[in-house]
Amino acid sequence: MKIAILSRGKNLYSTKRLVEACKEKGHQASVLNTLEFEIHVEKKNPNLFYQNKPIKNFDAIIPRIGASITAFGTAVVRQFEQMGVFCLNTSQAITVSRDKLRAVQILSRHHVGIPLTEFVKQRGGIMPAIERVGEPPVIIKLLEGTQGIGVILADSKKMAEAIVETLQSTKQQVLIQKFVKESKGTDIRALVVGGKVIAAMRRSASGDEFRSNVHRGGSIQAVDLPEEFQTTAVHAAQILGLKVAGVDMLESNDGPMLMEVNSSPGLEGIEKATGVDIAGAIIDYMEEEVMFPEIDIRQRLTLKNGYGVAEIPIGPKSELVGKTIVDSGLRDRDVNVLSIIRESITIPNPRKDREITSGDILICFGKLETLKTLIPPKKRTRTRK
Repeated sequence: MKIAILSRGKNLYSTKRLVEACKEKGHQASVLNTLEFEIHVEKKNPNLFYQNKPIKNFDAIIPRIGASITAFGTAVVRQFEQMGVFCLNTSQAITVSRDKLRAVQILSRHHVGIPLTEFVKQRGGIMPAIERVGEPPVIIKLLEGTQGIGVILADSKKMAEAIVETLQSTKQQVLIQKFVKESKGTDIRALVVGGKVIAAMRRSASGDEFRSNVHRGGSIQAVDLPEEFQTTAVHAAQILGLKVAGVDMLESNDGPMLMEVNSSPGLEGIEKATGVDIAGAIIDYMEEEVMFPEIDIRQRLTLKNGYGVAEIPIGPKSELVGKTIVDSGLRDRDVNVLSIIRESITIPNPRKDREITSGDILICFGKLETLKTLIPPKKRTRTRK
């Protein structure tokens, strides 16, 4: 394969390791500076130019997009997608994971642990938000910070209020989060590739520093990750649409607590701590997946008028509970069950004898009129006075 690694630093450890892994497996690798692309938009002919020369014949790209160039970097990745080139992480997944507020909003809908989080725009809402998070200390976090930059521990409500006001006065967007005291100074980084955790390490802060990032002097050691943490890491990556991700979690009294999901995780610390050839695992995964580029299933399957894709939540009173897919009569009503989401597990292309249980979510394709009759009415929530 001909692979492009989008990186502004060809001498960075992660970039060099990916190039080495490509060559070891017989592939041609080129490191291309993301900022040196020109995007060419034309009817039926999307294209890219690099240093004023047209891009040709790449089979796949590995985006290593820095936070400071997210907007342009994801535009370049998006153009590769329009050209039919396999992208290890899609532009949409990178964009979502980079926005901490957007990411935590999406994750909050699912069965994964996240710290209690508040976001406010108006000065009058700062103190009430801090109080809702709980007793200090609290975490103040910039929406687009990386490597521990822009993460502040406030020891009192007044200090937290002053910090948020100061940052907002400089047009910075910030989150206020509950501080998980029992994990102070340590966290877990799990490296997910293709729906599997292939390596994990525990990071410990140095001295009085509460941030455990390696870039801030933290120490690292390999860790045998419990199943609950593996499931959380994989689920988080899948929710945000990332095929490769560094998932950071806290070890709380309530189980794994998600901190961040990184779309361009550094490889140096975790490879050295664990001895795992992560770069090689990434290329192995690409070899298998390059034939199956990301597609928008809703867009493709709804081209036929009157048909669509819908999520059907199965409540305890549903007529489908206890029935197999074949006995449910869905197929006779022109509805196909594409997959079943059961707690944190996805069952793709379920067998016709698979039983439907309460709490399942069926991903179905079929007639919109029929799908409407299967979706239960939403419960109205009372507004607090």
